[in-house]
Amino acid sequence: MSIEHRKLEIPEGIEAKIEADIIIIKGPKGELTRIYPTKNLKIEKKDNKIIITPLYRGARGRALTGTFEAHIKNMIKGVQEPFIYKLKLCSSHFPMNAKVEGNEFQLQNFFGEKRPKKMKFPEKVSVKVEKDIIIVESIDKELAGKTASDIEQLTKIRARDRRIFQDGIYMIEKAGKPISS
Repeated sequence: MSIEHRKLEIPEGIEAKIEADIIIIKGPKGELTRIYPTKNLKIEKKDNKIIITPLYRGARGRALTGTFEAHIKNMIKGVQEPFIYKLKLCSSHFPMNAKVEGNEFQLQNFFGEKRPKKMKFPEKVSVKVEKDIIIVESIDKELAGKTASDIEQLTKIRARDRRIFQDGIYMIEKAGKPISS
């Protein structure tokens, strides 16, 4: 059984550096860094390629290699073009209002509640509200996805029938791809 190497081509305009156990990807939209496990993987840059090699054989090594290949691909995509998630504000009885102040998202009048629901989001993420659409944008796919998910979870209804109480915030587009219902 041979150890499987993964090779990633670095596009023009993108700069990649590997320092100790950190991968740094720079591009026109910004810079992303990621720590990788040096005891499990060997990542090196040769010419215009990043080579990922597992340090042990078997399914675990292949899985970890594939995982970090996907992480690096997402970092390269992110510094070229940001990841965009779209959420829709849906209300049937109590009209909800959403707004962003600094790095805090506020939702008012959810199910007629007097206190607004609040959520802080990371500074690397930008959140905009356009009528009933909430747009989450970031060069880091994981941060953008986590922020969009946290906003969606803000309106999760508990102890009620979801078929009747359908008010909430629902994701309609994930990283530029529409979600089919």
